Amino acid sequence: MTDSTVRRPSPSAADSLSAIPYAIAADEDRCATRHRLSIPARMRFSCSSGFPVQVLDMSVAGFACDALLQTPPGTLCWITLPGLGALEAEVVRHDPDGMGCAFKTLLNPAVLDHFMRKYPAE
Repeated sequence: MTDSTVRRPSPSAADSLSAIPYAIAADEDRCATRHRLSIPARMRFSCSSGFPVQVLDMSVAGFACDALLQTPPGTLCWITLPGLGALEAEVVRHDPDGMGCAFKTLLNPAVLDHFMRKYPAE
């Protein structure tokens, strides 16, 4: 038996987003607000020595830097920011513009505020 008052649900916002290419949607679908910065730092991968990088943006969830090494997503790394010990992260993207990484543990918002004040984007 069918009920004539049953209606199909209207298209949701998620349905309309499915048509957006991932490369565009990924820039908009972040768990935390990113902030443009310019922080000199050091990065290191397992079983390798550290090398200098420039952190270009950061949020409490992760960062992007100018590392140009061919590193596949899922690779563990450690970033050492001025005044902090090494923070563990995981590579989530790598392209010609650099590398994006997610912190293993969210960054304290007070620490992010400190870096935003001390190292604004040039």
